[in-house]
Amino acid sequence: MILADKIINLRKKMLWSQEELADKLDVSRQSVSKWESSQSIPDMDKILKMSRLFGVSTDYLLKDELGETDEQPQVQDDDNPALRHVSMEQASEYMEIRAKNAPRLALSTLLCVLAPMMLLLFIALSLSGWIKLTEDGAAGIGLSFMIILVAIGVIGFIKASSASSEYEFLEKEAFETEYGVSGAVKKRKDEYKEQYTRINTICTVMCILSVVPLFLSICFNAADFVFVLDVCFILLMTAIACYGFVYAGTIMGSYNKLLEEGDYTRMEKSRSSVMGSFSTIYWLTVTAIFLVFQLAIPGTWTNAWVIWPIAGVLFGVFRIIVGLIRRK
Repeated sequence: MILADKIINLRKKMLWSQEELADKLDVSRQSVSKWESSQSIPDMDKILKMSRLFGVSTDYLLKDELGETDEQPQVQDDDNPALRHVSMEQASEYMEIRAKNAPRLALSTLLCVLAPMMLLLFIALSLSGWIKLTEDGAAGIGLSFMIILVAIGVIGFIKASSASSEYEFLEKEAFETEYGVSGAVKKRKDEYKEQYTRINTICTVMCILSVVPLFLSICFNAADFVFVLDVCFILLMTAIACYGFVYAGTIMGSYNKLLEEGDYTRMEKSRSSVMGSFSTIYWLTVTAIFLVFQLAIPGTWTNAWVIWPIAGVLFGVFRIIVGLIRRK
């Protein structure tokens, strides 16, 4: 067994991520990644530190002909069961599934973001007199279209989730990969990184520019229906941007899950259940508030949409604060 394999096996048996091992050795995560993919070899000082951290001898680390001995730390007991093993074939299949599902997930997200636009669009047409409908009638038709689009989007999410259900453990549990998997996935991630950055940059610019028509309407004191159309334009641009974000993020996420990096380190996995529960409760509460405004309080059809961007901003701020506290 070569040194790279030994570092991977010992690190995973200690349930450490690459970042955690790097912190303990006072090196960068990239250095640990290069050691594990056999792109470089740690110097003797780092070998000594690893022998102390892992509880093995330097001979074990340096001599390829030595197999696993009793010197290795035995951490896989009743409290730390054996980790799942991911082979090269499984890793390749998972990346292929996520790549195929990326357009479906992105389209489903686009439809869900566009759904409120249908409601606002019918209200705008009613206010402008282009269609002969009362405000409540236009809102009812728009709400019907909104529900249909959301339903189609949910079907897409369910199908995509079902296709990769076999690999759900990658984002929830610690696991180990066979030799060569980390290096192969890392290479594909590096090749995709430029495209990922380009897509995110374009989509971010689209989101920023989407508010320009609304600001212009405010400057020229436009009619009410023009403001509603401006909001529809914001939703359209945001929906297209979300398509790009989700498409690129789904592919990049598959690499991060297999490498246990980014939002999928073992430490993040241990905390994800709490954040997931909070997110579910938060958005169910926001939806309930929106429905109360829409259905129970007369005359709020044209204003209730404000709830969603406010809720989104507050949720984003909360996630940032929580992330800062965790890192601290």
